[in-house]
Amino acid sequence: MSEKGITYKDAGVDIDTGNELASKYTELMESTFGSGVVRNDGGFGGLFSLKGLTGQCDFFSRFMDEPILVAGADGVGTKLKLAFMLGKHDTVGIDLVAMSVNDVLVQGAQPLFFLDYIGTGRCDKDTMLALVTGVAEGCRQSGCALLGGETAEMPGFYPEGEYDLAGFAVGIVEKSALLDGSKVGSGDVILGLSSSGLHSNGFSLARKALFEVGGYKVDSNIEELKTTLGEALLEPTRIYVKPVMKALDLGDKAPIHGLVHITGGGITENTPRILPKNCNAEIKLGSWSKPAIFDTIQNAGNIAEDEMYRVFNMGIGMLVICPESSVEAVKATLEENGETAFEIGKVIDGTGEVDFI
Repeated sequence: MSEKGITYKDAGVDIDTGNELASKYTELMESTFGSGVVRNDGGFGGLFSLKGLTGQCDFFSRFMDEPILVAGADGVGTKLKLAFMLGKHDTVGIDLVAMSVNDVLVQGAQPLFFLDYIGTGRCDKDTMLALVTGVAEGCRQSGCALLGGETAEMPGFYPEGEYDLAGFAVGIVEKSALLDGSKVGSGDVILGLSSSGLHSNGFSLARKALFEVGGYKVDSNIEELKTTLGEALLEPTRIYVKPVMKALDLGDKAPIHGLVHITGGGITENTPRILPKNCNAEIKLGSWSKPAIFDTIQNAGNIAEDEMYRVFNMGIGMLVICPESSVEAVKATLEENGETAFEIGKVIDGTGEVDFI
């Protein structure tokens, strides 16, 4: 303790560590910058110029008559408990970005920039740098800039070694290209894009089923998973932005009528958000490859099939809804850009619900 009285560091907040981290964060942020970022060294807010947009996506080369900004916010949820258990913090930052940019994408918008918030009881340099390294990687994967953020050190507020994350994304779309479900109609085909696993949803149920009921440990080796349980659960959320934007850039040649991000609530709860009230989504079970982790969870917790589909993505992270005439071109474009796309269903007359067949 200082002879002149207590200091902020005595209270648990280390300003010097914060300053050191800020300088490292700057390097990571700059690795994500594109042409729209306006330099603002020392400023209290990030700056972004819509006029400065070039080269991030094909539609930026076209005149935008009525640009619409689309914003989204999300977190990582109790998946963070796995990061704490494993002491592995370099992937949940990717999850953080993914959850927001995928949400922005389903409106047809290209994410422009991202902001993060980290709250923790004590700023451990290695942990904080691992987190922001993951955030920067997520931004690079989605073609958006990490424009700024906040690391809040709050002694006594979080358990030792724990933290929370929140993220905020802003994207842009031409008003005439906005995807709001109004173009979805009976006869449309539903393509499903593979997930990388649980993504960042359903971890409260997964942890209860696996660790409390099933008696597994994070380091349990499960043959079907081909890795440890903890590593399978921490697999980062897939970011669909670049491949889907390529498909959207097909425009009138192969239109897309709607997109659905399959998050908490699964296909069951998320799909109706884009369905007209007079249509149902008919989903054919068994028409896609389901990662083994879902069977492991279901068997460990003796979870009913309908509950699984209401909680988890079950191997499909995003739906792409398009007219039958677009299917071949859209599917080919997605696969050329690294996605695995399955034809998993169709839109039929109905009452705004999901039918599994």
